Amino acid sequence: MAWIPAESAVEELMPRLLPVEPCDLTESFDPSVPPSTPQEYLRRVQIEAAQCPDVVVAQIDPKKLKRKQSVNVSLSGCQPAPEGYSPTLQWQQQQVAQFSSVRQSVIRHRSHWKSQQLDSNVTMPKSEDEEGWKKFCLGERLCAEGAVGPATSEGPGIDYVQIGFPPLLSIVSRMNQATVTSVLEYLSNWFGERDFTPELDSKDDERVPALNLLICLVSRYFDQRDLADEPS
Repeated sequence: MAWIPAESAVEELMPRLLPVEPCDLTESFDPSVPPSTPQEYLRRVQIEAAQCPDVVVAQIDPKKLKRKQSVNVSLSGCQPAPEGYSPTLQWQQQQVAQFSSVRQSVIRHRSHWKSQQLDSNVTMPKSEDEEGWKKFCLGERLCAEGAVGPATSEGPGIDYVQIGFPPLLSIVSRMNQATVTSVLEYLSNWFGERDFTPELDSKDDERVPALNLLICLVSRYFDQRDLADEPS
Protein backbone atom coordinates (compact mmCIF):
# COMPACT_ATOMS: atom_id res chain seq x y z
CA MET A 1 0.00 0.00 0.00
CA ALA A 2 1.49 3.31 -1.06
CA TRP A 3 2.17 5.94 1.62
CA ILE A 4 0.01 9.03 1.32
CA PRO A 5 1.18 12.33 2.82
CA ALA A 6 -0.94 13.55 5.72
CA GLU A 7 -1.98 16.74 3.95
CA SER A 8 -3.10 14.82 0.86
CA ALA A 9 -5.07 12.36 2.96
CA VAL A 10 -6.85 15.21 4.74
CA GLU A 11 -7.76 16.94 1.48
CA GLU A 12 -9.05 13.63 0.08
CA LEU A 13 -11.45 13.30 3.02
CA MET A 14 -12.27 17.01 3.20
CA PRO A 15 -11.59 18.54 -0.22
CA ARG A 16 -10.76 22.23 -0.30
CA LEU A 17 -13.90 23.98 -1.52
CA LEU A 18 -12.50 27.51 -1.52
CA PRO A 19 -8.85 27.71 -2.62
CA VAL A 20 -6.98 30.58 -0.99
CA GLU A 21 -3.94 32.16 -2.56
CA PRO A 22 -0.94 32.44 -0.21
CA CYS A 23 -0.57 35.91 1.25
CA ASP A 24 2.54 37.45 2.75
CA LEU A 25 2.19 38.51 6.38
CA THR A 26 4.34 41.50 7.23
CA GLU A 27 6.23 41.90 10.48
CA SER A 28 3.54 44.33 11.66
CA PHE A 29 0.85 41.64 11.40
CA ASP A 30 -1.30 41.71 14.56
CA PRO A 31 -3.75 38.77 14.93
CA SER A 32 -5.79 40.74 17.49
CA VAL A 33 -6.78 43.37 14.89
CA PRO A 34 -9.87 42.48 12.81
CA PRO A 35 -9.02 41.51 9.18
CA SER A 36 -9.47 44.25 6.59
CA THR A 37 -9.97 42.08 3.48
CA PRO A 38 -11.69 38.76 2.73
CA GLN A 39 -8.35 37.26 1.68
CA GLU A 40 -6.76 38.22 4.98
CA TYR A 41 -9.67 36.71 6.90
CA LEU A 42 -9.42 33.39 5.02
CA ARG A 43 -5.67 33.34 5.47
CA ARG A 44 -6.13 33.75 9.24
CA VAL A 45 -8.52 30.82 9.21
CA GLN A 46 -5.81 28.77 7.49
CA ILE A 47 -3.24 29.75 10.10
CA GLU A 48 -5.58 28.93 13.01
CA ALA A 49 -6.57 25.60 11.46
CA ALA A 50 -2.91 24.63 11.03
CA GLN A 51 -2.34 25.19 14.75
CA CYS A 52 -5.20 22.89 15.81
CA PRO A 53 -4.24 19.34 16.88
CA ASP A 54 -5.49 16.42 14.79
CA VAL A 55 -7.09 14.80 17.85
CA VAL A 56 -8.64 16.61 20.81
CA VAL A 57 -9.61 14.83 24.03
CA ALA A 58 -12.33 16.54 26.07
CA GLN A 59 -11.70 16.89 29.81
CA ILE A 60 -15.12 16.28 31.36
CA ASP A 61 -15.77 17.06 35.01
CA PRO A 62 -17.88 14.15 36.40
CA LYS A 63 -19.40 16.53 39.00
CA LYS A 64 -21.15 18.51 36.27
CA LEU A 65 -22.82 15.36 34.91
CA LYS A 66 -24.54 14.77 38.25
CA ARG A 67 -26.38 18.08 38.13
CA LYS A 68 -29.95 18.42 36.99
CA GLN A 69 -29.85 18.41 33.20
CA SER A 70 -33.50 19.01 32.30
CA VAL A 71 -34.60 22.59 31.66
CA ASN A 72 -38.17 23.78 31.22
CA VAL A 73 -38.44 26.29 28.40
CA SER A 74 -41.54 28.34 27.76
CA LEU A 75 -42.32 28.83 24.08
CA SER A 76 -44.92 31.50 24.69
CA GLY A 77 -42.29 34.25 24.96
CA CYS A 78 -41.38 36.56 27.80
CA GLN A 79 -43.90 38.61 29.69
CA PRO A 80 -43.82 42.27 28.62
CA ALA A 81 -42.34 44.77 31.06
CA PRO A 82 -44.81 46.88 33.05
CA GLU A 83 -45.59 50.30 31.66
CA GLY A 84 -42.72 52.73 32.21
CA TYR A 85 -40.06 50.04 32.70
CA SER A 86 -39.21 49.41 29.03
CA PRO A 87 -36.79 51.88 27.39
CA THR A 88 -37.46 53.62 24.09
CA LEU A 89 -36.26 52.15 20.80
CA GLN A 90 -33.94 55.14 20.34
CA TRP A 91 -32.28 54.44 23.69
CA GLN A 92 -31.82 50.78 22.78
CA GLN A 93 -30.27 51.65 19.41
CA GLN A 94 -27.83 54.03 21.10
CA GLN A 95 -26.75 51.36 23.59
CA VAL A 96 -26.20 48.82 20.81
CA ALA A 97 -24.08 51.29 18.81
CA GLN A 98 -21.99 52.23 21.85
CA PHE A 99 -21.51 48.59 22.84
CA SER A 100 -20.35 47.71 19.33
CA SER A 101 -17.80 50.55 19.44
CA VAL A 102 -16.53 49.58 22.89
CA ARG A 103 -16.29 45.92 21.88
CA GLN A 104 -14.13 46.74 18.85
CA SER A 105 -11.94 48.97 20.99
CA VAL A 106 -11.42 46.18 23.53
CA ILE A 107 -10.47 43.76 20.74
CA ARG A 108 -7.91 46.23 19.35
CA HIS A 109 -6.34 46.93 22.74
CA ARG A 110 -6.65 43.44 24.22
CA SER A 111 -2.91 42.73 23.98
CA HIS A 112 -2.16 46.01 25.78
CA TRP A 113 -4.44 45.27 28.73
CA LYS A 114 -3.26 41.68 28.87
CA SER A 115 0.33 42.89 29.28
CA GLN A 116 -0.56 45.05 32.31
CA GLN A 117 0.81 43.69 35.57
CA LEU A 118 -1.79 42.59 38.08
CA ASP A 119 -1.66 43.61 41.72
CA SER A 120 0.10 41.22 44.07
CA ASN A 121 -3.20 40.17 45.69
CA VAL A 122 -4.77 39.09 42.35
CA THR A 123 -4.45 35.36 41.74
CA MET A 124 -6.75 34.14 38.99
CA PRO A 125 -8.09 30.58 39.50
CA LYS A 126 -7.82 27.85 36.91
CA SER A 127 -10.72 27.51 34.49
CA GLU A 128 -12.10 24.34 36.15
CA ASP A 129 -11.88 25.73 39.72
CA GLU A 130 -15.55 26.54 40.33
CA GLU A 131 -15.23 27.39 44.02
CA GLY A 132 -12.15 29.50 43.31
CA TRP A 133 -13.98 31.58 40.70
CA LYS A 134 -16.98 32.10 42.99
CA LYS A 135 -14.71 33.50 45.69
CA PHE A 136 -12.74 35.53 43.12
CA CYS A 137 -15.84 37.22 41.65
CA LEU A 138 -18.18 37.37 44.64
CA GLY A 139 -15.69 37.53 47.50
CA GLU A 140 -14.93 35.09 50.26
CA ARG A 141 -17.29 36.91 52.63
CA LEU A 142 -20.38 36.52 50.43
CA CYS A 143 -19.57 32.91 49.57
CA ALA A 144 -19.19 32.07 53.25
CA GLU A 145 -22.44 33.80 54.24
CA GLY A 146 -24.31 32.32 51.29
CA ALA A 147 -26.74 35.23 51.06
CA VAL A 148 -27.20 37.84 48.36
CA GLY A 149 -26.99 41.32 49.82
CA PRO A 150 -26.21 44.87 48.71
CA ALA A 151 -22.84 45.55 47.13
CA THR A 152 -20.16 47.14 49.31
CA SER A 153 -19.26 50.67 48.26
CA GLU A 154 -15.77 51.22 46.95
CA GLY A 155 -13.11 53.23 48.71
CA PRO A 156 -9.40 53.29 49.58
CA GLY A 157 -7.86 50.17 51.07
CA ILE A 158 -10.57 47.81 49.85
CA ASP A 159 -10.02 44.11 50.54
CA TYR A 160 -11.15 42.68 47.20
CA VAL A 161 -10.37 39.15 48.40
CA GLN A 162 -13.29 39.54 50.81
CA ILE A 163 -15.77 41.38 48.52
CA GLY A 164 -14.69 40.11 45.08
CA PHE A 165 -12.60 41.57 42.27
CA PRO A 166 -14.27 43.91 39.74
CA PRO A 167 -14.18 42.84 36.04
CA LEU A 168 -11.22 45.03 35.10
CA LEU A 169 -9.88 44.79 31.54
CA SER A 170 -6.50 43.73 32.92
CA ILE A 171 -8.28 40.68 34.38
CA VAL A 172 -10.90 39.91 31.72
CA SER A 173 -8.34 40.17 28.87
CA ARG A 174 -6.51 37.18 30.36
CA MET A 175 -9.62 34.97 30.11
CA ASN A 176 -10.31 33.03 26.91
CA GLN A 177 -13.83 32.32 25.68
CA ALA A 178 -13.98 28.89 27.32
CA THR A 179 -13.04 30.35 30.71
CA VAL A 180 -15.57 33.19 30.37
CA THR A 181 -18.33 30.67 29.57
CA SER A 182 -17.37 28.48 32.54
CA VAL A 183 -17.27 31.41 34.97
CA LEU A 184 -20.68 32.66 33.83
CA GLU A 185 -22.06 29.15 34.37
CA TYR A 186 -20.51 28.98 37.85
CA LEU A 187 -22.08 32.31 38.87
CA SER A 188 -25.43 31.42 37.29
CA ASN A 189 -25.49 28.18 39.26
CA TRP A 190 -24.60 30.03 42.47
CA PHE A 191 -27.49 32.47 42.07
CA GLY A 192 -29.82 29.68 40.95
CA GLU A 193 -29.11 27.62 44.06
CA ARG A 194 -30.24 30.60 46.16
CA ASP A 195 -33.39 31.33 44.12
CA PHE A 196 -32.11 34.84 43.50
CA THR A 197 -34.78 36.90 41.75
CA PRO A 198 -34.37 40.66 42.12
CA GLU A 199 -37.62 42.51 42.76
CA LEU A 200 -37.81 46.12 41.64
CA ASP A 201 -39.63 48.57 43.87
CA SER A 202 -40.57 50.99 41.08
CA LYS A 203 -39.55 52.17 37.61
CA ASP A 204 -37.23 54.66 39.36
CA ASP A 205 -35.25 51.83 40.98
CA GLU A 206 -31.53 52.41 40.30
CA ARG A 207 -31.21 48.82 39.02
CA VAL A 208 -33.70 49.32 36.17
CA PRO A 209 -31.22 50.92 33.69
CA ALA A 210 -28.62 48.19 34.30
CA LEU A 211 -31.13 45.39 33.78
CA ASN A 212 -32.54 47.12 30.70
CA LEU A 213 -29.05 47.41 29.26
CA LEU A 214 -28.36 43.68 29.68
CA ILE A 215 -31.69 42.71 28.12
CA CYS A 216 -31.21 45.21 25.29
CA LEU A 217 -27.74 43.92 24.33
CA VAL A 218 -28.69 40.25 24.56
CA SER A 219 -31.85 40.73 22.51
CA ARG A 220 -30.82 43.34 19.93
CA TYR A 221 -27.04 42.98 19.58
CA PHE A 222 -26.80 39.20 20.00
CA ASP A 223 -30.15 38.70 18.23
CA GLN A 224 -32.08 36.91 20.99
CA ARG A 225 -35.28 38.58 19.81
CA ASP A 226 -37.59 36.67 22.14
CA LEU A 227 -36.26 38.85 24.99
CA ALA A 228 -36.88 42.16 23.21
CA ASP A 229 -39.59 44.45 24.55
CA GLU A 230 -41.99 46.20 22.27
CA PRO A 231 -40.39 49.65 21.83
CA SER A 232 -42.14 52.50 23.52
